[in-house]
Amino acid sequence: MSTSTEAQHDTRFFGHPRGLANLFGVEMWERFSYYGMLGILAIYLYYKADQGGLGIDQGDALGVVGAYGGTVYLATVIGAWVADRLLGSERTLFYSAVLVMIGHIALALLPGLTGIGVGLACVAIGSGGLKANATAVVGTLYAEGDERRDAGFTIFYMGINLGGFIGPLLTGLAQSEVGFHLGFGLAAIGMALGLTQYTLGRKNLGEKASEIPNPLQPSQRWTAIGVAVVIVVAVVALIMSGVVGPSNLADVVVYVVVAISVVYFVVILTSRKITSDERSRVFSFIPMYIASAAFFSLYQQQSTVVSVYSDQRLDRNLFGWDMPVSWVNSINPVFIIIFAPIVAAIWTKLGPKQPSTPMKFVLGTVLMGLAFLLFLPMTGTGVNGSPLIALAGILLVFTIAELMLSPVGLSLSTKLAPKAFRTQMVALNFLSVSLGTAMSGKLAESYDVHDETPYFSIIGVVAIVIGLVLLALIPFIRRLMKGVH
Repeated sequence: MSTSTEAQHDTRFFGHPRGLANLFGVEMWERFSYYGMLGILAIYLYYKADQGGLGIDQGDALGVVGAYGGTVYLATVIGAWVADRLLGSERTLFYSAVLVMIGHIALALLPGLTGIGVGLACVAIGSGGLKANATAVVGTLYAEGDERRDAGFTIFYMGINLGGFIGPLLTGLAQSEVGFHLGFGLAAIGMALGLTQYTLGRKNLGEKASEIPNPLQPSQRWTAIGVAVVIVVAVVALIMSGVVGPSNLADVVVYVVVAISVVYFVVILTSRKITSDERSRVFSFIPMYIASAAFFSLYQQQSTVVSVYSDQRLDRNLFGWDMPVSWVNSINPVFIIIFAPIVAAIWTKLGPKQPSTPMKFVLGTVLMGLAFLLFLPMTGTGVNGSPLIALAGILLVFTIAELMLSPVGLSLSTKLAPKAFRTQMVALNFLSVSLGTAMSGKLAESYDVHDETPYFSIIGVVAIVIGLVLLALIPFIRRLMKGVH
């Protein structure tokens, strides 16, 4: 029996393959470090030096956070390509985890903008590579038709949300009690723990996890390495020369993602490898791509505008003690853990009567717009005057909107994908998230804590309008989808 078959027949982790425990652990600690760092990143960038921060302009700081998040999702596309063509999913995941740890160490130890530049670059590329491949490796643990597969993914996703819940609590406490660098240091320690337990259990993953599905020829490898080196040198040169900096980083990421997305759509739609029905389905994905980008440009403001709001507008006093700013970032994972099984059960119960995928996109986008309008009743409450319970209620609406759109986006991209372009369609879904996340930073640059009404009302209404336009287009989209629900 091969090691791959052994892994698939393994039941040592609560009836699941032992390798699932290693993947659960590395994903939990990666999310712990990622969300822990993200919870304190914005305030680290704009806090003054006497508060332990870098003193960057607040708008620029939020643009950097959005651009960083957009780069993470852009890196998932690169991570998937490296796994498919060069290293296989398991090795890509391992090296990505090492890169994440190096990034957090850089943030903890290197001073000023040097630490930010090196740290965020390593964490963005590493998180993207890990995100792209951890799910793929979980899939290799189960044979086709294995009834445990869905339960295995549920356990794995619990690891994501557990890490996302605990990370901001501990790093935020470390930042508020001791300082930012201890917060970043905790993120590095968390990733080191995840990497250690993963390394000890790599042998449990089986051979299938290490397969390279579509390997490059040796001559092509050197071309790929050459292109990568040229890109890295060009990026470093642009940053060192000041052409790209904190004030325009979000713009640059938005333009790059839009350009790559257009190229992907053109390559797929003009290919001779796809049928007319497949081409029609790709066209149907375009309005959903736009809606997804619009949704994430609001949803991902949890790391930008909501961070500033929590710092400057939220009453964080709990029985005489000021709660750390980043603790607000732990609210959404709790809601996800509570409500994801409920929403999944509702869809299962409804079966064929459940809303179509385009309708779920409409619900997600409109709810997200409404969530921003819910900030409006609190616009006159002054410095740290908004009640915590109200923000928790708004974040509950964020969560319900997310559960309408986010899980089905990935599923939809696989359903609409032409046979010859499965991976590229999944990449396009991640690119819509990347574009939205970078846009969340771009939009946040316009947020003024002293004049919030225009910001929340315009962005909320625009999202609702996009949702309603998509609603009007549903009959047309359904025809283009050629039978996909």
